[in-house]
Amino acid sequence: MASCETCAYAYMDEITGEAICDLNLDEDEVIRLSQSKSKECPFYRDGDEYKTVRHQM
Repeated sequence: MASCETCAYAYMDEITGEAICDLNLDEDEVIRLSQSKSKECPFYRDGDEYKTVRHQM
């Protein structure tokens, strides 16, 4: 399962210290996500900017 801390759409909240999702979803997407039985986030995108560079080396 992908971690929110490594997601490109997440940022760390300074007050709570938790990862907060900053993805703008419309109402239908929020409902579909909340009713999903899957534990994986369909919007997860790896936030590692250097992954491609390391792959090319």
